Amino acid sequence: MSQNNVRATSRATALPDNRLSYLSFGLAWLLGYGAFALTHGADPPFPAAVAGVLLFGGLLAGLVVTGVVAVRAHREADGHAAVVGKLLAAAWVLGFGALTVLISALSAALDEPQVQTLLWPTGAGLVVGMIYLAGGLAYRDVPQYVLGAWLAVTSSIALYFGGAGLYWVLAVAGGGGYLVATALRPRR
Repeated sequence: MSQNNVRATSRATALPDNRLSYLSFGLAWLLGYGAFALTHGADPPFPAAVAGVLLFGGLLAGLVVTGVVAVRAHREADGHAAVVGKLLAAAWVLGFGALTVLISALSAALDEPQVQTLLWPTGAGLVVGMIYLAGGLAYRDVPQYVLGAWLAVTSSIALYFGGAGLYWVLAVAGGGGYLVATALRPRR
């Protein structure tokens, strides 16, 4: 087997079938952020705590699903694919660690609690989008790259919408983007 075939086989083995991961995160964003949008206004149908449980429960489920998919995909990976998988896993920790420091520092410096309310959902979407961009680039996975670009842009644009609007953008554009990616993703 030629060296190019070994690399292609290694890369194909390491590239996970992201459909289940995209579906779980898409539902978490759609239901969780949609629920947060509904908590705004004079007479919300349920308390914000319910929206928090929906969002964080959905995100936790998505993380578990994604972890299982990634471990299965990288189990037999070696060489380039194994390094890419490890670096992308580290990028999640580094990205969200840096986001935590950034939001904490801004919140303290400005003494404005709304900084966290605005930046956690949108900043998280930006970090996720940038990591998907990197994963799409590393694996030559165009659908993942496009989803990353979509999440980065829509999460950033959501900052222009106040209150419920911010959450509706994340729910519909972000969650919808995940669901479209799920539907368009070819089975591997």
